[in-house]
Amino acid sequence: MTVSKEHLRHLPEADQKDIQELKYRINAYHEGKEDEDRFKHYRLTRGVYGQRQLGVQMFRTKIPFGRLTAAQLTRLADVSEKYTNGNLHLTTRQNIQMHYVKLDDSPSIWMDLAEAGITAREACGNTIRNITASAKAGVDPEEAFDVSPYVQATFEYFLRNPICQEMGRKIKPAFSSSDQDSAFTYFHDFGFIPRLRTVDGQVVRGFKVVLAGGLGAVGIVAKPVFDFLEADRILPFIEASIRIFDRYGEREKRQKARMKFLVKKIGVEAFMELVEEEWKALSKQRIPIDITLYNPVIHLPKENQDDKSIFIDSIAYEGWKSTNTFAQKQDGYVGVWVRIPRGDIHAETARRFAQIVKKYAADDIRITIQQGFLLRYVKPSSLPGLYHALNELGLALPGANSIADITACPGTDTCALGVTNSTGLAEVLEHVLASEFEHLIENSDIRIKISGCMNSCGQHMAAQIGFHGSSIRIGSLIAPAMQIVLGGGVSPDGEGYIAQKVIKLPTRRIPDALRILLLDFEQNAENGQEFNQYFLAQGKRYFYALLKPLAQSENLQESDYIDWGQETTYKQSIGVGECAGVTLDVVGTILEDARQKLELAEEAHQQSFFGDSIYHSYKAFIIGAKGLLLAKDVKCNTHSRILSDFQQQYINSHEISWEYGDFSQWVLRMKKQAPTAEFASNYLQDAQEFFQSVIAIRNQQLRVTDGKEKLVIENYYKA
Repeated sequence: MTVSKEHLRHLPEADQKDIQELKYRINAYHEGKEDEDRFKHYRLTRGVYGQRQLGVQMFRTKIPFGRLTAAQLTRLADVSEKYTNGNLHLTTRQNIQMHYVKLDDSPSIWMDLAEAGITAREACGNTIRNITASAKAGVDPEEAFDVSPYVQATFEYFLRNPICQEMGRKIKPAFSSSDQDSAFTYFHDFGFIPRLRTVDGQVVRGFKVVLAGGLGAVGIVAKPVFDFLEADRILPFIEASIRIFDRYGEREKRQKARMKFLVKKIGVEAFMELVEEEWKALSKQRIPIDITLYNPVIHLPKENQDDKSIFIDSIAYEGWKSTNTFAQKQDGYVGVWVRIPRGDIHAETARRFAQIVKKYAADDIRITIQQGFLLRYVKPSSLPGLYHALNELGLALPGANSIADITACPGTDTCALGVTNSTGLAEVLEHVLASEFEHLIENSDIRIKISGCMNSCGQHMAAQIGFHGSSIRIGSLIAPAMQIVLGGGVSPDGEGYIAQKVIKLPTRRIPDALRILLLDFEQNAENGQEFNQYFLAQGKRYFYALLKPLAQSENLQESDYIDWGQETTYKQSIGVGECAGVTLDVVGTILEDARQKLELAEEAHQQSFFGDSIYHSYKAFIIGAKGLLLAKDVKCNTHSRILSDFQQQYINSHEISWEYGDFSQWVLRMKKQAPTAEFASNYLQDAQEFFQSVIAIRNQQLRVTDGKEKLVIENYYKA
């Protein structure tokens, strides 16, 4: 690590603090001063994620709505080449990941990216993840207004916000540009679709809001909670909702810790009642959003007079033009989709691509949820030159956003959770489509998405034809397999569907399965019938019977035990995901966390961030109470349960001197009081006094055990 204070001085103060802290924590970890699991929890929130290969990490950036300038893409390419294997991986959440990163290089990587205005803060872990949006936002002919500034404002408001640093699980928001829901809001924790309404003769901006959707092993469609929520109310709504999720959300059982399960458990009406109550305690009931936060057009391209002698295959060009371009809502400009197979682009290609952008398009690149790019504000007269330049880089592939544009997560290439190889299969299926179904390339009704496991990083449950990694045991052998799911995605009228599981097949037979599905659809679907309509009409059992012959295991060949993209016999090796946070600790260390929260509360109060100060004090109450409960082996899986259990275990039993009535109500005063300077000061003082009482009780307990600290049972710790 070569980061020094001199190198950091030109960066914003927040970035300086993040980088210095990361460097300090890495050193502490190397010196054995920090527990591995606690350090893991920390580094995840800084974008550093353990990779399948030992000794290296994946480094993930956080790029709101996937917007990059040419200079930022160039910097990412330079960093990738300097510190990694030179590959940039575009994700379905409009981020960029770099693999094979040395842990000690991560502060330097962060510094280099911060110079270009890119952060990794809260890119992983139990935080608000990257906020995605329709790539066409701002140029979409169907949109009510550009959602980009609202995404940017949401990103800035919650970045480093204390309410979303240590939640039970991650939160994923999305903004779609129109009712076509091209950002897939229906499977997000928060989804926003722009609306206009006339009030007292004035046109007011707002959003249709959906809540608590998700993919993964259990897919749930988000529920509508507002038909029209004024734009200046979306930030308070998200904050109030996250407070409720933080307080009542499951933490012990990780697979049940997402917001979708909390809402399913208590009901959407009950959840919204809690949100409305919490909303009253926020510092601002409305937060106007400055739409100038985002400049929609930077450096519009000039009319290009390209060399007329360049040779362009007219048939290939017209095919590319018909599938990869569209007329923007701005007269005289077109948007251009750029396919990046499997989302992988090498650093040198990315640098050359950035130069093409500067010549032919606005300096406003969008990473798409299909793992590609969208260029904006291209002059129609510049398309031949742009096509020629892209073609020289191998980036003029037709069929963007069509059946040919397959989405795939890294799978077993780098992910510890990967069961099978997503990218190898994607490459094979791309060849099948190009050689046997070229006539379907303009079909944007069918999407194919592949995930290496059930966790849906490749968003397979949102595909008309999806696959996720699995395995099949035949005797003493294990063959790589794929679970086939059908019927997911968004209908033309914007209704979202979660795909249904149909059958599991050996991975080597998936190309034949795709052939069968497509041929059956072509031969038997009614004229004009979409794939999902056909799937629903025929029913899941029909497709199970159609594909079942491929599931026969008696005739498996030796090659069936070798995964796509691999050369050796398949060996199942599934690691552990790193988003669950700390798994074990001692009570003393937990109480030290409470002390740190009090320090943060005091610091925030001094800076007049009274809402932040109150929430840090609240966390000090929760963590202090949790520490004492864990000393008695009492499970701690939600904040609300901690409050009630502390009342029973310590107050009702008179182990702590208490004169303030019900503990839960006393602590939760913060949700009934406006965050004034006076209340923040009093609440902080109460938290400090409570913490001193906690320490006194813990010291008494230690005297009984001769000073021996208590190791906490793994599943009791999570809250």
